Amino acid sequence: MLASMRILADLPLFPVAASEQAGSIDALYWFITAISILMTVIIFLGLGIFAWKYHNKRHPHATQIEGSTKLELTWSILPFLIMLIMFGWGADLYYKAQTPPKDAMEIFVTGKQWMWKIQYPDGTREINALHVPVGQPVKLTMASEDVIHSFSIPAFRVRHDVMPGHYNTLWFTATKPGHYHLFCTEYCGDQHAGMIGWVDVLEPREYANWASGGASQGSLAEQGQKLFEQNGCATCHLLDQQGRCPILRGLYNKPVQLADGRTVIADDAYIRESILDPNAKIVAGFQPNVMPNFKGQISEENVIQLIAYIKSLSPSTPASQQGSQQPPVVIAPKAGAAAKPGGAAQH
Repeated sequence: MLASMRILADLPLFPVAASEQAGSIDALYWFITAISILMTVIIFLGLGIFAWKYHNKRHPHATQIEGSTKLELTWSILPFLIMLIMFGWGADLYYKAQTPPKDAMEIFVTGKQWMWKIQYPDGTREINALHVPVGQPVKLTMASEDVIHSFSIPAFRVRHDVMPGHYNTLWFTATKPGHYHLFCTEYCGDQHAGMIGWVDVLEPREYANWASGGASQGSLAEQGQKLFEQNGCATCHLLDQQGRCPILRGLYNKPVQLADGRTVIADDAYIRESILDPNAKIVAGFQPNVMPNFKGQISEENVIQLIAYIKSLSPSTPASQQGSQQPPVVIAPKAGAAAKPGGAAQH
């Protein structure tokens, strides 16, 4: 409680604008605020004038006042046009917020009662702390291990709910080095107020120095490869020849033909579903029930690592998303081993 009170005491009325998105979002906010104030003043001023002018002491007898078509059209059409401006402006900002640049650096965030767990492509991990370079677009791929959370950085004017069961994304480009608040803004349990952290925006050289420490356990893709090997996934998912399950090399972001005739793209969401519920979408030409259901038996962090490994098997995947620029290692199948959690499934 004391920590939360100290944080609130440090918050200004309006947080500093520290991202490229902040200026345009603030402009829309102030436009809507100004229109709201203007309309409120006009309405209450009109009420006051009419109440004074048509007081019953001045007009004891009611008189018929004919309407004005021009006036009625004006007060109907003008607010409608103003609302259209707000809608169009907001829709444009929303579209841009949902479309991260292709060169954005991808960082993975997992919400869990009551902390934010951060994983970087190079394998570095943090809790309730995020480090980003100034001027670099950053895409956050977020998941929840339990309930609905909401990831919010007020100084960047970004916020997005983090839903259990699938991935959510947001992106930003920080413009000012500094130390900024990070919050969960969705009530997620009795310790919700403590689910807070900090974002450190560093100059490129400072960020490079910070990142040079690296991760002792290897990059995200290398950690995923270890999980892949440890869980015997290579028994069925062979990299260079057909096994009991689909080949994973070159799979990422490619179309996949399903047994029911549909075609899906092998993106993060599809691969995640394939790991946790392998019978949800069966690939054409493969049998169901080859790989067990591992939902609840493997963490979201491990799923992210496995996805990073599968991405690294696709040469067209940008290095910023692979998590490792090392060439993938061909894993030989283990004789007699049974399929275990970690494969991308037989669908």
